[in-house]
Formats: sequence, structure tokens, C-alpha cells
Amino acid sequence: MRSTNDVTERSFQLQRGGQWFKSKSHDTFAPIGPWLVTPDELPDHDHVDLWLDVNGERQQAGDTSRMVFKVPYLISYISRFLRLEPGDIILTGTLGGVGLSFDPPRFLAPGDRVTLGGTGLGEQNCLCIQG
Repeated sequence: MRSTNDVTERSFQLQRGGQWFKSKSHDTFAPIGPWLVTPDELPDHDHVDLWLDVNGERQQAGDTSRMVFKVPYLISYISRFLRLEPGDIILTGTLGGVGLSFDPPRFLAPGDRVTLGGTGLGEQNCLCIQG
């Protein structure tokens, strides 16, 4: 298990009718880490507190117990049409509180600092820069 920041370039996505692939596939998107935690190091992976702050303000918080699909199900389902190999990464979705859901929407800007992590997963810090 590890933390991954599933970054989306919303203006690119919205300008193109909801195109997800191009809005998520830039070279610096989806930073992973800071480290990999093995199952023996995280005995209760069904109850991990997760959080994300933007400029020190809590924007997202949740617990893996609230996942719509549990990890064993995801592995089983994905294995029906893809061969999973050691080292493959499955992103399980985001917590509530994405910037697009605010009124008005909140988008990251150059200089913003995003900090995310989870119980036993460490903390990841990212500085947003102009691309």
C-alpha cells in the first residue's frame, strides 16, 4: 500500500468534454510515496486514515473502510481482463472533497503546496509549479 496523488488538470479536462486520459497523463502527475508499505507492516489495511491538505488546510479526509470496492475485489475484477504483475499499481479512487466539488470550484495554482498521507503510509509533499 502507498499514497498516490492522482492529479488532474481540470481546465484541460473540461475544455475537451470530460477527457480523463489526457488530463491525468502528464509526466509529473501521480506522484507516489514516500514509500511502499507491505501488508505485514500495515495489519489493518481496511481502516487506514487518509488525508490531503492544500496550503495547510485540510481538504480531504477519510478512511479506507469507506471504499466502495475493497482491494481484494478490485484485484479479482481487474484480473479478469488484465494480467497483473508484481509492481503494478491500482489506484482505488479519491476521497470526497476534490476541488471541482466546491462552490466555487477550487483549483491548484503555482506555489500551492499539497501534503497527503495516511496512517502508517508516511507523508508526501508536493509544490505546484507552472507547467
